[in-house]
This record gives sequence, structure tokens and C-alpha cells, in this order.
Amino acid sequence: MNARETQTWDLDGGPPLLSDRLIEWVRDRDIGERAAVAALIEEGDVLARGDVRDLLVVENGAVVFCDWPRFEAQYRCVLVLDEGEDAFLTLVLATAFPRLVPLWKVEVLGDRRLVIVLRALARLAGADSVAVGCRS
Repeated sequence: MNARETQTWDLDGGPPLLSDRLIEWVRDRDIGERAAVAALIEEGDVLARGDVRDLLVVENGAVVFCDWPRFEAQYRCVLVLDEGEDAFLTLVLATAFPRLVPLWKVEVLGDRRLVIVLRALARLAGADSVAVGCRS
């Protein structure tokens, strides 16, 4: 087994966490997908929803990946989302799967999700060191 095939196990000795598996998958993907996966993991609440995971994440044995086109085609029809969740997913999808997106969606994100989306956009620009958030 080479280094790519090695799976890390969580601290309890159980199977690897979904977030770890997604990070491993996205490592060799384009910058937009890396930024989108990082945003989903950082936000946490949306990816914790089973209905979101079932529509977005494909898990088949050792293979795990995000099916962006399928998710984009169906998420508004299949999922019941509040305004903030819809806005967040719209902007994350635009990061992973570039297309035109209404920027007015940021109005309903709330501070926490806005900071996450701004960090994703900074990652998309290749600027991992840009500080986003409130100064203390």
C-alpha cells in the first residue's frame, strides 16, 4: 500500500472522518474545489446534514468525492434550506463549480458564514495568508 492509499483513523481507532477523506480527495483537485471543501468543513453545520451529504458526497468503498454538478442541479428542489443555508451553498458552489452567481446572496449569510465565504474566496485567489474576520 502506497502513501496515497493509507487512510488515517480517528483518535478512537474508528474509520476516518468524512472531513479527512474529503480533504484527501480534494488535495489533487483544482483550487476552487479545495476552497469549497475547506469552506464546507469550516462551516460544519451544512455538511453535518444527512440530506446535504446524501446529495453532495459520493461514498463508494474507499472512494469519496463531491459531485458538484449533481448537487447544483438538484439542491434547491430536494433540500429544505433557510435563506442563510441557501446563500452559503450557492456561494460555495460558485467557488467549486464556477458560474455566475448573484452576489446579493451575501446579505443573508450572517457574520459567521460571511467570514467563511470570504476565506474561501481568498483561497480561490491563492491568498491563504489574507486575514479575514474581526480584530480583537
